Amino acid sequence: MRRWETARVDVPEVIAVVGPTATGKSDLGVDLALALGGEVVNADAMQLYRGMDIGTAKPSPEDRARVPHHLLDLVEPHEEFTVAEFQTHYRAAIDEIGAAARRAILVGGTGLYHRAAIDDLTIPGEWPEIRARLERYAAGFGAPALHARLSEIDPAAAARIEPGNTRRLVRALEVCEGSGRPFSSFGPGLDSYPPTPVAQVGLAWDRERLAGRIEARVTAMVDAGLLDEVRRVRAAGMSRTAAQALGYKELIDHLEGRATLDEAVARVVLRTRQFAVRQERWFRRDPRVRWVTIASDPVAEAAPIVRDALENATT
Repeated sequence: MRRWETARVDVPEVIAVVGPTATGKSDLGVDLALALGGEVVNADAMQLYRGMDIGTAKPSPEDRARVPHHLLDLVEPHEEFTVAEFQTHYRAAIDEIGAAARRAILVGGTGLYHRAAIDDLTIPGEWPEIRARLERYAAGFGAPALHARLSEIDPAAAARIEPGNTRRLVRALEVCEGSGRPFSSFGPGLDSYPPTPVAQVGLAWDRERLAGRIEARVTAMVDAGLLDEVRRVRAAGMSRTAAQALGYKELIDHLEGRATLDEAVARVVLRTRQFAVRQERWFRRDPRVRWVTIASDPVAEAAPIVRDALENATT
């Protein structure tokens, strides 16, 4: 049996490759697309931004020439981009790929974007003025005060959000005030994992080996000109969302004199390792994901798990 050949003829129309950063998702996605007549759909929040190429490990021009890629380079770094906007673009991409009788290979590690895509989440609106006021309140009184406030008006949402997670607390309160509805009332939420026709495969590595891959990747990014890229993007302006990208905020600290280059790079490595742990925890909560722990070759070693996922996807 060839690598991706399965006993089933009706391979799912959408296949998702998930997991932490630096696990080999992009390579597996391209290989799957080439083998199954597919096109890659990006689910990484930072690869949406033009010019943020090195630091986001955006697919190479060679891979993009071999396989069509969707949802890359949609907006400038100074522009805000929401989950709802991503969802709209994702639906359009899926329609386009389906009309061409191709398969979509969804690749990325941004958990909320991934769930918005495969589970068609109901995304609440945006109320920037309310958000700005809540952010000022958080700056003065801290995240615990926000959590206490949310506990009063939406206990279900407060129970799901860590008391120190300012960003999520602000968002929950923004939606409560702006919509007049509890944040927890918007759909089944992230704690529900309904049946899905999407075949999901998760890539994981031993934690120490992944740490080594992350350090090697960051070093390669710096050697490839990441500092110059950060300098250009910073000069053009960065939105609140884009400014959260790992690697960029740490090197901006260096450019603004708050850290040496070596200190900034060390922080990028450390924070990326911490982020990878959070990513894996997020995706591990989803019982629908079939996992493979990689020893050396993500594409070859994932093959049995991918075949199983394709053959047993919900129809």
